[in-house]
Amino acid sequence: MEYSNLIYSEENGIGLLTINRPQALNALNRQTMQELHTFFLQDAPRKAGLKGLIITGAGEKAFVAGADIKEFLQLDAAAGRDMARFGHEVFNAIEQFPKPIIAAVNGFALGGGCELAMACHLRIAGEKARFGQPEVKLGITPGYGGTQRLIQYLGKGKAMELLLTADMIGAEEALQLGLVNQLVPAGEEVKEARALLEKIAQNGPIAIAKIIELVNAYFRYNDDGFEREIRAFGETTGTQDFKEGATAFIEKRKPAFKGR
Repeated sequence: MEYSNLIYSEENGIGLLTINRPQALNALNRQTMQELHTFFLQDAPRKAGLKGLIITGAGEKAFVAGADIKEFLQLDAAAGRDMARFGHEVFNAIEQFPKPIIAAVNGFALGGGCELAMACHLRIAGEKARFGQPEVKLGITPGYGGTQRLIQYLGKGKAMELLLTADMIGAEEALQLGLVNQLVPAGEEVKEARALLEKIAQNGPIAIAKIIELVNAYFRYNDDGFEREIRAFGETTGTQDFKEGATAFIEKRKPAFKGR
């Protein structure tokens, strides 16, 4: 598909997806959300040889500085629910994608931008990164999973504080609170994300996909993560990758995983 607001490139099995609306601080308008939906539910699952993805924002100021508020003024209650439900579908597809996804946060990650970063499996932030859910300043709530995922990363108390005050936190505090996995110099976000994905890609791809599935299962109220782990362990022990990994360990060599 041809994209208007996304730029995609791939090198050695690592994809780079850039939200490309720098003139609007990469705000998530309807067109961008539709393109993300198409990418993660149709295009990305078909990419053979893909090891992982990096999501970042164009320019130096913003990862994604929220949604396009001008579009919100057209909403009534029913349209608002539809928009939120669509956003949940997009971000759930990112969270459940079987290849690791890293948010390379190079500036403001506010509102929908913070929600997008939290839907990714890992987050690397530059020193200029800022995070927040400022929706209450507009008299609305987060709509793309912000109230739920922020609790997962920060705990109820701190999440409640940030959601109620609309305060932003800097990259250093985000690292200390556990929202960010790594803090790097500004401009090094994509480079470090790529290095981390290359490290992850040395491991068994089937096992990586199962780890993503199992960790996500912990946070689903209607899922039994322990039972899922039992099944996943059995499934992975039956793979060729496991036999290769175990044999390589015994023979003291690097494994050559095939994803089978």
